[in-house]
Amino acid sequence: MKFLIATHNEKKRDELSRILKPLGIDAVIASDIGREITDVEETGTTFEENARLKAEGGCKETGLPCIADDSGLCIDALDGRPGVYSARYAGGHDVPYSVKIKTLLEEMKDVPDEKRTARFVSCVCCVLPDGRELTVEGVCEGKIGFEPEGSGGFGFDPVFYVGEKSFASLTPEEKDKISHRGKSLKLLAEKLPEFLKT
Repeated sequence: MKFLIATHNEKKRDELSRILKPLGIDAVIASDIGREITDVEETGTTFEENARLKAEGGCKETGLPCIADDSGLCIDALDGRPGVYSARYAGGHDVPYSVKIKTLLEEMKDVPDEKRTARFVSCVCCVLPDGRELTVEGVCEGKIGFEPEGSGGFGFDPVFYVGEKSFASLTPEEKDKISHRGKSLKLLAEKLPEFLKT
């Protein structure tokens, strides 16, 4: 069964593919099937609202079941920022993450280790062509390091630490086991077979 993943991010597609493949789901992004989908304006104030907007848009434009994820980094010392605006932090979508990370570390330079607690949140919404939808959420607790570490992952992964390691220094398999997206997709994988039957 083919599911559209509402993203242009190939690393995110690969991450979803690894987790959905055992369910017999072939995860594709629009370019994989020679299509283009409109970038949905993320006008929601929650991860759930934004995930739903993207999944509904992708499903409507392609006629395929569509899975969309909205995720972000919520930092306690910054009152939960950047949160739903994580991708737009420090100047917008087009700003490289190396710049966003540098800006974030500068903003947090005076925050002591014990107050650098943070969490990654992932909300995943699946919308079917018949209008049914399923939404799940995963959270991974950690903290913001004082410097980037590792060359894997993407986004804020080099500065988000769980224990002694940053997300960017974990293998994809290690990250899938503990990450916010790994948790939300595990929940999705558990609920999807029953959801598709009803």
